[in-house]
Amino acid sequence: MKINILYGTETGNSEMLCEDLESEFGGDHELEIMNLAEVDPADLDLSVFHVFVSSSYGDGELPASAKPFAEKLEGSDTDLAGLSFAIFGLGDSDYETFGHGSEQLADMLVKHNAKQIGPRVIHDAQSDDLAEDVAFPWFAERVAEAEAMSDAA
Repeated sequence: MKINILYGTETGNSEMLCEDLESEFGGDHELEIMNLAEVDPADLDLSVFHVFVSSSYGDGELPASAKPFAEKLEGSDTDLAGLSFAIFGLGDSDYETFGHGSEQLADMLVKHNAKQIGPRVIHDAQSDDLAEDVAFPWFAERVAEAEAMSDAA
């Protein structure tokens, strides 16, 4: 299955997690990793499953590399009907705005008619789990759901 993994990051943690996903699942799927700063929402390939990985920054804001994507999407009438996506967040539960960055991104995508597959999961930097320990099973489940939907269509 072809999967685009798009990340929004401030410090590089989301990008590193995407590289871990590529190492773990790249042998089974055709994966392409993209920085959201370099993606125009109007250019998203609707036939490809998209996995978004985004941290939160500051007061629950999108990280710096996700802001250009969000601004283009919010300022447009881009219709993402037909686009299926899953979203994984990185955050720190010490903050009231835990996970708000990935939540904002998911809400924007849905507002533009994209379909979210499965729940948004947020890795908590305060937990004893590594981000990849949470992300790997989540990713495998989302891909299986996307494949099942694709086969049913």
